[in-house]
Amino acid sequence: MSDTVVVIYSGGMDSFTLLHLARARGYRVHALSFNYGQRHVRELDCAAGVCHQLGIPHQVLDITALSAVMAGSALTGGDEVPEGHYEEASMKATVVPNRNMILLSLATGYAVTAGAGAVWYGAHGGDHAIYPDCRPEFVEKMDAVCRIANYEPVAIEAPFMAMDKGQILGEGLALGLDYSQTWTCYNGREKACGRCGSCVERLEAFASHGLTDPLSYEVEA
Repeated sequence: MSDTVVVIYSGGMDSFTLLHLARARGYRVHALSFNYGQRHVRELDCAAGVCHQLGIPHQVLDITALSAVMAGSALTGGDEVPEGHYEEASMKATVVPNRNMILLSLATGYAVTAGAGAVWYGAHGGDHAIYPDCRPEFVEKMDAVCRIANYEPVAIEAPFMAMDKGQILGEGLALGLDYSQTWTCYNGREKACGRCGSCVERLEAFASHGLTDPLSYEVEA
């Protein structure tokens, strides 16, 4: 197996932790980010800054031309981002159709080009109820397909699959990570809103460790 992995790196706290975990485990890392028209595109600036600081190869793919097949989500359209906890009735509005299958397929092609044996992405246990493409069965089937899709087998791995946001933060704290270098809010404004599901979950993760999030918020959730 290759000692190189491709990490799908959004610039958020989960993928930030994943990126550093891969490095801590001795892998050579290629970071791959995507501009798919998300309103929180400023997360890509965070990703670029971290990769530059660490000297990690970083590619940003502009896939906004795929907007016709990734439409209908509050993350990419004109609808307001739902506020409050991740609950099925409201947070389904943040599902981007087939996003992870598309991103993982592109990342697999990049992995073959980069000589990487695996693609890592930050799906975690807290996503299972809302996002079908973050569930164990999805990862298992994508892994099986990507191992046979090319002459070079590429594994699909989600190391945080059994963890919640607080546990992922714990992994990062153990690595001494600075989470001011990340962006989580679904609204791409100057400060994090503190009200969307992503912000609420992040704030609760820090609170579970007795810590204050280093980001500035419009309103504390």
